[in-house]
Amino acid sequence: MSNLLIHGFTMTKADIVDEIAKSTGLTKIETKAVVDGVFSSIINAISGGRRIELRGFGVFKHKSRKPRMARNPRTGELVPLEKRYVPVFKPSPDFLGKVNTAMKAKYGDDK
Repeated sequence: MSNLLIHGFTMTKADIVDEIAKSTGLTKIETKAVVDGVFSSIINAISGGRRIELRGFGVFKHKSRKPRMARNPRTGELVPLEKRYVPVFKPSPDFLGKVNTAMKAKYGDDK
């Protein structure tokens, strides 16, 4: 994607739809249907225990978290947390490299 429309530091799904619609010539309604379909496919696959590998982008998968005791920050009370599964995303080396290069260009190198 060329120039991403960013409001502040947050990019919304509507911004993604706008950017894709501009670059592909699809209508916003068509683009929104495609974006929603991609997101639904990812959610359904991860919920079904599948792994999604998008070369050059990254890997979506689920990871299990062990049961543990947590603490309510407001009251300090101990709260038991059951075993649970969470979605995780691991960016590809290409993705990491592009982010690193862009952020160094934007903010400079600290060294």
